Amino acid sequence: MPIRPLPDTLINQIAAGEVVERPASVVKELVENALDAGARRVDIDLEEGGIRLIRIRDDGGGIAPEELPLAVSRHATSKIASLDDLEAVATLGFRGEALPSIASVSRFQLSSRRPGDEHGAALQVDGGRVGEVAPKAHAPGTTVEVRDLFFNVPARRKFLRAERTELGHIEEWLRSLALARPDVELRVSHNGKPSRRYKSDAQAGDAEAAARLGETLGEEFAGNALRIDHSGAGLRLHGWIAQPHYSRASTDQQYFYVNGRAVRDRSVAHAVKLAYQDVLFHGRQPAYVLFLQVDPTRVDVNVHPAKHEVRFRDGRLIHDFVYRTLQDALAQTRAGAGVAGAGHATAPFAPIPAGTGAAIPGPAGWTPRPQPLGLRVDEAVGAYASLYAAPDGGSTGFPPASLPRQDTALPASDGQVPPLGYAIAQLHGIYILAENAEGPVVVDMHAAHERIGYERLKGAHDGIGLRAQPLLVPLVLAVGERDADVAEREAQTLAELGFDVTRSGPQTLGVRSVPALLAHAEPEALLRDVLADLREHGASRRVAAARDELLSTMACHGAVRANRRLTVPEMNALLRDMEATERSGQCNHGRPTWARFSLGEIDRWFLRGR
Repeated sequence: MPIRPLPDTLINQIAAGEVVERPASVVKELVENALDAGARRVDIDLEEGGIRLIRIRDDGGGIAPEELPLAVSRHATSKIASLDDLEAVATLGFRGEALPSIASVSRFQLSSRRPGDEHGAALQVDGGRVGEVAPKAHAPGTTVEVRDLFFNVPARRKFLRAERTELGHIEEWLRSLALARPDVELRVSHNGKPSRRYKSDAQAGDAEAAARLGETLGEEFAGNALRIDHSGAGLRLHGWIAQPHYSRASTDQQYFYVNGRAVRDRSVAHAVKLAYQDVLFHGRQPAYVLFLQVDPTRVDVNVHPAKHEVRFRDGRLIHDFVYRTLQDALAQTRAGAGVAGAGHATAPFAPIPAGTGAAIPGPAGWTPRPQPLGLRVDEAVGAYASLYAAPDGGSTGFPPASLPRQDTALPASDGQVPPLGYAIAQLHGIYILAENAEGPVVVDMHAAHERIGYERLKGAHDGIGLRAQPLLVPLVLAVGERDADVAEREAQTLAELGFDVTRSGPQTLGVRSVPALLAHAEPEALLRDVLADLREHGASRRVAAARDELLSTMACHGAVRANRRLTVPEMNALLRDMEATERSGQCNHGRPTWARFSLGEIDRWFLRGR
């Protein structure tokens, strides 16, 4: 078959295969064009899930009549003019492919009027055949009508799903947009009936963004969200992350934006997962809405046909920045955080400065008092466990140690009540019942003690650092060429993790030392995993994760067991330690360590006041 140029209509239909997957893709492209035109209100009218009709109306800057044919021609755009513009794209759209691609697979009409023009104009395109520009009455702004999507491409149309499914995809994308643009009003109707409205706020400050958060993801998410806002290294990460006890079975509440553009990024998703791995129950997913601001010249947005992905020039820096910011914020999820005290209440959505060691939210004037157990790693578990005698009053098998000071059990003389309050009783040898300024508090003593011991072991071991243990016989490891390249390039990083690795051949590595704490595990498999992480994400916490798993096991064995009767001073000592310990809201396995009940909630149990 001879080589010949393709017709323009076919070229546009091929492009539509990349840009227009379903009605939601059309809505995305058209609404993004409206936002790029400065719209502050966008109306989306749909019929049959967008298959029959998609009509997008905006109050943006409009299009000149003579430019309407250009708007539906390929690679025509007002958003970039040079390679320099492409390398610093600040608009949502930039390729000039959306309108001609959509018009080639639908019955399409584009109507517009600029604010200073006397009247508007319209252009009809039917399956890629462009008509003539004609005058038309129109309010300032632009309207795009897309009817009978894929009417001329039956092979594509048959892959569309049921009306409810297609509408669900549109609503999900609009939810994502609503989170990013609280300053824009979005009105949606389906089959002639209003279905959703996101009101705008011209101020679009933190309070307005928080209100939009509850409107889109629900009050439960909003009530369990931690406000994040941290800057450094030319980057800013802000938004909300859900507290660990609010987790999901799927990734349906994970939203990430780069310079206002919603994207999916495996490296960032990996960083978030790492930050949560110490506090999330197994199999659960974190929920978050995060916005990353970065110099546009440091991110390439032109790597995906539908602009769903980006490429960072400093991928490792981005990964580490996201991980450390969230890890620092999650470290502040101490038990009792957010509990109102005497004359004091923690404001919702309060920013958590990353890396500042911010105090636990609690009553004014009250500060946590950790117990003096600054011991070496090999002593910490045994000494802490020895605070409690065996259930029968016999020996625990650990060296003797004194109980915590009794003053931690007494109410403060100034009348301030700590977040977890003071112990009242022990329930079934498992739970501690306490009372704070708001009402009763119940604590799982084993889970809480386990987290306290675990965090102290980690802190002690971090002070020692990752020691390397030389191998009597160096290990020869066969790897793929890519992993060998990574090992050679990242030799210093591997050394900091406790591995002394040299490349001994195109596909072989010589291993002379491994992390001392993990020498009796499977260092070969661990090293392979570390190399895979370095290759894919530019960073690895495999060694730290393996170490933490070992320390978690040690802490679990050292924690107080069920049916151990505690004295009131012992219970209060545990409560004070919880308030002073990072991540003490969850045990090492992600289960909650405490719960509280307000007096108002208890009143409702007994129908008081009705």
